Amino acid sequence: MELAHIPLDQLKISPLNMRHARKAPDISDILPSIRARGVQQPLLVRKNGSGYEIVAGRRRFYCLKKIEKEGGEIEPVPCAVMSEKDDAAALEASLIENVARLAPDEMTRFETFARLAAEGRSVEEIASTFGVTAIMVKRSLALGNLLPEIRDAYRQEDIDPETIRHLTLATKGQQADWLKLFQNPEERAPRGRHLKQWLFGGEIKLEAALFPLDAYQGEIVADLFAETGYFVDGDLFWQLQNKAIAERCDALREEGWQDVVVLDPGAYFPQWEHAKTGKEDGGRVYVETKLNGEITFHEGYLTRKEHDRRMKVRVGEGGEAVDDRPVRPELTAAAQNYIELHRHAAVRGALLKEPQLALRVMVAHAIRGSDLWQVRPEPQIADRETTAESIANSKAQVAFEAERAEILKLLDLAEDCPSLTRPFGLDVRVGTLLAKLITLTDAEVGRLLTFVMAETLSAGTSLIEQIGNHLSVDLSDLWEPEDAFFDLLRDKAAINEILAETGGKGLANANISATAKDQKQAIRDSLKGAEDKQDAKWLPRYLKFPFAAYTKSGAARLGEMADRAQKLSG
Repeated sequence: MELAHIPLDQLKISPLNMRHARKAPDISDILPSIRARGVQQPLLVRKNGSGYEIVAGRRRFYCLKKIEKEGGEIEPVPCAVMSEKDDAAALEASLIENVARLAPDEMTRFETFARLAAEGRSVEEIASTFGVTAIMVKRSLALGNLLPEIRDAYRQEDIDPETIRHLTLATKGQQADWLKLFQNPEERAPRGRHLKQWLFGGEIKLEAALFPLDAYQGEIVADLFAETGYFVDGDLFWQLQNKAIAERCDALREEGWQDVVVLDPGAYFPQWEHAKTGKEDGGRVYVETKLNGEITFHEGYLTRKEHDRRMKVRVGEGGEAVDDRPVRPELTAAAQNYIELHRHAAVRGALLKEPQLALRVMVAHAIRGSDLWQVRPEPQIADRETTAESIANSKAQVAFEAERAEILKLLDLAEDCPSLTRPFGLDVRVGTLLAKLITLTDAEVGRLLTFVMAETLSAGTSLIEQIGNHLSVDLSDLWEPEDAFFDLLRDKAAINEILAETGGKGLANANISATAKDQKQAIRDSLKGAEDKQDAKWLPRYLKFPFAAYTKSGAARLGEMADRAQKLSG
């Protein structure tokens, strides 16, 4: 069951209501009370389309409709909203049982709520106990801000609900002034909206000033009896008053108060939502600023949740109490996000004018990674152990590993790092590396960038073909014919073409019907003979740039990558 305030026009009588089909009920006994104080017991409703249907509370609903017809203003109605799984009968019985425990007299109800609040019960807990909404509990507890004489008059219905609501926002001084008018038969105390204007739109009395009166250079007027005076220049008053408030706040902080919170002008301090907390326990000071200039300093309070959390401390190793819970920051998450994005935009714009710094920042990100950079070194995954061994022992790989060792030394990094680049890095690591890069020359940074780019080139892509063609890469001094290569050759037509390339067309034709194994041995023998004659080193077409196959069948993805690279380069 959920408690909520629902507009009257969204409510209608449910067909399930036992009195639904009957004529309009007699509401004469409850109409005066609802007209004066509104609905005090929630209606039981359930969702129906875009509105709600009333399961219990038909007479209260008719009272509200009548008051609305008379021109009265109807606030959203307190309702207990059933969920789809609620048992209506059980819920209604529970609601009636709860409400039955709640005194119908509003002042007695306030006293009950106030006692529970003093015992540490939250507004939500009190609302749940009595089957009312949290707003209703808060409104009732607000009566605690009233002077006892005013509460008694309200109990006797000498004061209307609208007037009492405005009085809960008044300071004790304002209440005392109003009470004098109320108790004087020759005076007329303001009520309703007139009271609101009297409280918040009237003159500012001299006694409201926190500053010395001689600091005010504006006009001051006095009433007919010269018993009190008023400031004429409100702007000048608030200029001096705000300065005095700020000075008092600074003094309170120097006295050791953890925090001093100045409430918005006109906002009152809901004491029932706070727990009295000493300075030594982290209590703060709340400053209440009334529009009539009165200032109240509420010293030593925390919200009840904060108070309960602070009271739960752990015991340190030495037996002392240690409160290591995080302190709530001054900026909310949304405010931090706003500031972060503005700082980001400003720094990003400034970086556009610093290409040398941007180069170093990019290299730092490429090496150490971040939540946006996910640069990974080429893993060089080999399908066979012989292939892995061949790559590891190749001249190109050995030279690359030697360069890595020099780069790591240049950056003061551990020499046993398997790769320079790291995916998914931390900004702290990037920042540490950037500090080092700023000290290096452009040539050294260029060397780093070159290595990072080489280490992160993806194997088996058209990009490798494109760069190799552009640089006219020659593997003649980097690769040697080896068993690992020949063991991987399977296509007899391609093997015969390689034999023709290394031993001549005649030798290839003579071995046209030989096994692939015999033809590969013939290739080895041909290469051995060429080596003895110190002929130019042989490279298979597969290892030349641009790439080429030996037969019309092609070489699958290697051929596709080569064709793509040629198209990209024009």
